[in-house]
Amino acid sequence: MSVADPKGLAYWTVADTARRVAAGEVTAEDVVEQTLARITEHDATLGAFLEVDASGARAAARLVDQKRAAGAPIGPLGGVPIALKDNLVTKGLVTTAGSKILAGWVPPYDGAAAERLRAAGAILVGKTNLDEFGMGSSTERSAYKPAKNPWDTSRVPGGSSGGSAAAVAAGLCAASLGTDTGGSIRQPAALCGVVGLKPTYGRVSRWGVIAFASSLDQVGPLARTVADAAALLQVLAGHDPRDATSLTAPVPDYGAALAGGVAGVKVGVPKEYFGPGIDADVRAAIDQVIHQLRDAGAAISEVSLPHTGLALPAYYLVAPAEASSNLARYDGLRYGARADAPDLLQTYMRSRGAGFGPEVKRRIMLGTYALRSGYYDAYYRKAQQVRTLIKRDFDAAFREVDVLLTPTTPAPAFPLGSVSSPLDMYLADVFTLACNLAGLPGLSVPAGFTPAGLPIGAQLLGKPLDEAMLLRVGSAIEGAVGLADRHPEAFA
Repeated sequence: MSVADPKGLAYWTVADTARRVAAGEVTAEDVVEQTLARITEHDATLGAFLEVDASGARAAARLVDQKRAAGAPIGPLGGVPIALKDNLVTKGLVTTAGSKILAGWVPPYDGAAAERLRAAGAILVGKTNLDEFGMGSSTERSAYKPAKNPWDTSRVPGGSSGGSAAAVAAGLCAASLGTDTGGSIRQPAALCGVVGLKPTYGRVSRWGVIAFASSLDQVGPLARTVADAAALLQVLAGHDPRDATSLTAPVPDYGAALAGGVAGVKVGVPKEYFGPGIDADVRAAIDQVIHQLRDAGAAISEVSLPHTGLALPAYYLVAPAEASSNLARYDGLRYGARADAPDLLQTYMRSRGAGFGPEVKRRIMLGTYALRSGYYDAYYRKAQQVRTLIKRDFDAAFREVDVLLTPTTPAPAFPLGSVSSPLDMYLADVFTLACNLAGLPGLSVPAGFTPAGLPIGAQLLGKPLDEAMLLRVGSAIEGAVGLADRHPEAFA
């Protein structure tokens, strides 16, 4: 492919881009210019970005090229264009969390994710669209505009990291970062046909993440290949003393795990994830993955996670309760846009009433109710007890197997505007929620397509801090399925 061809460059992997820039085959400035041109050409249709940092990206690219010319190290991600979900704080660049209450806010500092990417030489090209404060499963709940699925722009890209997934799938950046509170990296990755990795809780610093539910939120990469996800995790992972939940465990070489193969790996298939509600095309794709893993030498066995059915109600008590606490600071006085009002109560009511969207208000009200005196034990405490039971289910399963394989979503991407019931929307994350409640790592990899050409994802769930096993098995699935070079025709 020609270096001068922006469509060819658009689908270079992270590893390929970094190698070409380091070798002088292409300059970082050329990569950035062609990336910005592609965003300009396509994002009006896609709605993946809320903010594009053209001047900052160009300045960072010049610095990478100057370092390379001087023989100085440019970093493992030198010259690679990466986008960040707009709930990740970025110095000098508008960060809104997809909410009007933070419209125009320019942070005075970089969060840990942005810091580590910049230190590795990555070029941060902009901030991607999301459901407001990460509360949604379709990116239709953004306060600014909906994002669309590159494989069919009449359909959702998933959420809440839908802009991040769509940008990668459409070739508007080499990779992106999202956050995953109940599946918000893995679910849009599956619906957009890319790789999405949620690390173990505490593996990646949450410092600089605009919080939704603090005991559930986790930062992770979305990329075109498992190897790219591994390269990004290598940069992001590690202890951060600014984050009280950050783990001190050593970070392994994730790239080294990719070639391990699956011979002898014990793969568990939880029977609770294959009930009557699963789409026939999704079931067929996952069955095919199971056959491919068995043919490659993996030992496949059925396991049970008996409390899986309680994950959805438990999550929608824990997450809104934490959200009601986290979002209390946005009152128009301490944080957030302030509405003019004659007294303090009216200031609160008008600021929050105009600043928050319907889904955010719904979850704040639900969470506040669950935490009320007299209701706390019946709802929030009970949900936390169920959370412990779910974690014990996983612990028992992982005494028998190395990794779990499930569908990422029960169905492929649905049409924009087709899901009006909040409960029906919540069900889009039914296979991903339990992972967050248990603090486990999860990976979604492309597993096939429906006859209509919509992507299907396979989900791998692993033991705490065993992202290497997920990447190892995910790489084997990627090689067997062979979809890494397939891109949406409208953006090819």
